[in-house]
Formats: sequence, structure tokens, C-alpha cells
Amino acid sequence: MPPTELPTVHVPTADLPVGTPTPLPVTAATCLEDRAHLERTATLTLAAGPQRLRLGPVSPLAVDHSLRTELVADDGTARVLDARLTRSWTPREVGPPGAADSALRHRLHELETALRTGAGRRDRLSARLALLDQLTTDLLREIAEGAGLGEAEPVRWSRELDRVAGEQDTHGEQLRALDAELAELAEQERAARQALDAAEAPPQELTAYLDLTVLAEHPTTATLTVRHLTPCALWRPAYRAVLTEGGLRLESDAVIWQATGEDWSKVRLTLSTARSALAAEPPRLTEDRLTLRELSGAERRTVEVELREEEITTLGPDTTRSTTVSDELPGVDDGGEVRVLTAPAPATLPGDGRPHRIPLGGFSAPATAELTAAPELSALVSEVVAFDNRAGHPLLAGPVELVRDSGFVGRGELRFTAAGAVAELAFPGADDYRLVREVEETRGSSGLPGLGQRTVLTRTVRVHVSRLSAPGERGERSITLRERIPVSEVSAVEVRLRPQVCDPAPQEVDAEGVVRWELPLPPGGRRTVTLGYEVVASAKVAGLSA
Repeated sequence: MPPTELPTVHVPTADLPVGTPTPLPVTAATCLEDRAHLERTATLTLAAGPQRLRLGPVSPLAVDHSLRTELVADDGTARVLDARLTRSWTPREVGPPGAADSALRHRLHELETALRTGAGRRDRLSARLALLDQLTTDLLREIAEGAGLGEAEPVRWSRELDRVAGEQDTHGEQLRALDAELAELAEQERAARQALDAAEAPPQELTAYLDLTVLAEHPTTATLTVRHLTPCALWRPAYRAVLTEGGLRLESDAVIWQATGEDWSKVRLTLSTARSALAAEPPRLTEDRLTLRELSGAERRTVEVELREEEITTLGPDTTRSTTVSDELPGVDDGGEVRVLTAPAPATLPGDGRPHRIPLGGFSAPATAELTAAPELSALVSEVVAFDNRAGHPLLAGPVELVRDSGFVGRGELRFTAAGAVAELAFPGADDYRLVREVEETRGSSGLPGLGQRTVLTRTVRVHVSRLSAPGERGERSITLRERIPVSEVSAVEVRLRPQVCDPAPQEVDAEGVVRWELPLPPGGRRTVTLGYEVVASAKVAGLSA
């Protein structure tokens, strides 16, 4: 049996009346790196026939082309004919605040009025003093001309000068008092404005509504779901690490900012690292021609090398994708794969643009701690705490509040850590250690010119470690000291340790060139660690900097 096609209904939507707006609150929100995907739900009572409904108000920042509606009627006979966002701008009324305004807004209006009145008084006093200065100038000119002509009137001149001087003193004192009063009023006005900005949001002048045209064959009840994107909403991960003798407790939070013009009340909150703004079109193909040529004699005789810094990154056993983060798109470091987190409880987020922390969960794990120092980077000794990621999902990179039994001790940073991998946090360490690092370098050569001559760069690093303990302290404490040596990637350059110089001998030298010592120090103890190595390069190597 062929399917029955629904007849096309042409309804003049402009002639349909619009009733009282129906609320359309936000019931679910998915926050991305720089925007949010909102879901709104409302229950509608529909009459038979075509009708036009107005719902809202909604955020005026809603993206029109992302608007999607879904109408589910109880009898299945209703459908949406048209849906669009309409915006209107209502400027704020000019004049003093009304009875519905807060006392703080009334106070701010009084201060602004007093400032305007005081500014007018100041202008009048300044004009009066300018006239008195002009009068004094004219009076002195009259005295000079009269004395020159022999028409002296000392009594009248003295009386006039005294009167003008008295008025200048009076008005000058009034002007100084008024300046002090205006300065005080300006300070009060600034404080009141700051308090108003912190306590109240500015009145919204731009409003938006969803105009919906619906056709129902019979009177029914329907559930409307509206989805759209909106800017001015974003999130970032944050953590709180509490270190105790029994281990470490890591609590995950989401810090969310939203200034969409409306509050989100008890919404289902989802957090995603998807980059919806990232272009998804394939790259443009261009011609890439490869050619072969013979090396010149100078190129055959020279090997260009350079020194570069590389960061050592370890994410764990279940990392299967590249962890390189592009500098062109700063944001949440998700390890190159989209991660989705869900808040365990409904969240309420005011649209004030301020950061709000939403708890996501946490876990406890055993932790190991070691005092470690890298004198090349810092002269401080830190306590590195290592623990397993038992969250069941990767930990995104973010700031961490560090807490001990004594309370808050500082802030740190947690790097992206895969599920089950080992994470590390640097807590403030002991402050009774002092490190002094010295480096000596010499450059020489070995071999005969033209017969295997080689350049030898020798470096000697000395680190003086002191433990300044309080009186009466007992027991040794060990710190892990790390230095590094270069790692060569070409056969023409060789890096060698000098065992006869290293004192004490290092416990470990890994493949990345990191040299490690374990140094036990008693109270008041001192140690000097010496590391010696040499970089040997053949004569044809160029670019090896000192």
C-alpha cells in the first residue's frame, strides 16, 4: 500500500494573533571551549487549527541558523510550520530611578545629582574669582595712573583693595572647601557604582522571543524541545588536591563562565572539549615538486648541527594518539581526542559572566612523595607527589589548588594524564635547603689537522647543596638531584660522561640525558655534586654553539 502524503497547508502566519509569551527555560546545556549548546523544553496546550505562539524570552545571543525545534504531541497530529527568533530593543527610560529600583541605585542617582550641582557651583565660584582678579588688576592700574597725575586717593584705594582682597579670600576658601567636597562625592560615587555593578546586572535592553507557528488537527497537549547554539559561554577544568598521610584526594571541578543574558536554573550540564569552531574542510592541494641535485664540495665537507630544547612527555599506557597541542588554538588540552564529562547533579549558573565552580567528582589514591631539585631551572627544592589516575577517565590539564593538613599551601598545574597513568603534582617543598650551581666550560681539539682532528667541548657542573636545619632536628633526609647532559642524534657528534670527574657517581642516566643522584643529608650537612661531560665533534661539524 503506497504511503499517504500529507497535504500542503498554506497558512498566512502574519495574520495569526500572538498570545502571551510562554516560558521556555533552559533545561540542558553542553558547554564547549568557547560556546554552549542549549536545550529548552516547554509543554504547550494546542487548539485545533493553525496558531502562532510566542515563547521566551530567550537569550538574544542565540544563533539563528542553529535553531532546531521538535514537537511531540500526545495524539501525534501536531507539527511545526515555522520557527524563528524575533528580537526587540527597548531603550532604558530617561530620568531618575523609580519606586521599583533598589536603594543602591537611588543612592547612586543622588550622588550623581550632587556632583552635577557641585560642578555648577564650582564654575560660578571660578568665574567670580576670575572677575575679582580682573577687578584687582583694574584697581591697581587706576592707582598707578592717579598717582602719576597727582590725584591720590589713598583712603578710597585702601578701602577698595581691602574689599576685593576679602572677597578673594572668602571665595577662594569656598572653592577649596567645594573641591574637597566634590572629591569626597566622587569617591563615594565610584564606590557606589562598583557596588551596583557587583550586586545588580544592567537592565537588559535587547530581548528575543521564539515565534512558533503550529498546526494541530485536534486540541491536544504537546512537548516542545528547542536546541540552539549561543556564544559567551565557556568552561575550563580545575582541581583541588588534598595531601594527607594516608594518600592524596583529587577533586575535579568545572569552572564555567556564561554571560548570555539569562540565568540557567537546575540544568543538566555536559562539558565537552569538541572544537566546533575548528574548520573541517580538507586542505587545498598544491603541487609539491621534488628534485635531486649533486651536493657541492663544501656541503660534503660540512655537517650542520644545532642545539634545541625538547620537552619530555609521558602520558601512560593507553595513550594511542599524538599529544602535541597546537599553539593556534589554545584551550583545553584533551590529548587530541574529544572528551565529554557530565555533572553529577543539576547546576544553576547565573548569567553574570563570573566564574562558577561545578563539582564533577573525585577519587583517593595512595601517593608517594620525594624531595626533588633541578638546579638548572630553580634553586628551590620541591616535593613531587606521584599517584595513579583512578578517575576512570583521562584527567584534563588544568590548575590545581594544593592543600595539606595545615590548609592551603599554593597552586600547581596538572598535565593531561590518561586513565590508569601516573600523575605528578609539585607541592611546595622544604625551605631549609640551599642550592648553588656553578658551570665551567673549556673548548679544545684533539688529533692532527687534516687527520681526524676533533673539537672537544668540556663542561663541568658543580652543585653545592646545604641543609640549614633548626636546632634539635634529628635524622637524615634524602633529596633527588637532577641535572642533564646533551643527547646527540648524529654520529658526527658524541657526548660522553667523564667518570673521573663525576663525584659522586650518578645513580642513573636515562635515554633523555637526565642524570639523577640520591643525596642523604643530616641536619646541617653539606654536599658538593660534580658532573663532568664532554661533547666531541668531528672537524666537519658546524653550528655547535658554545
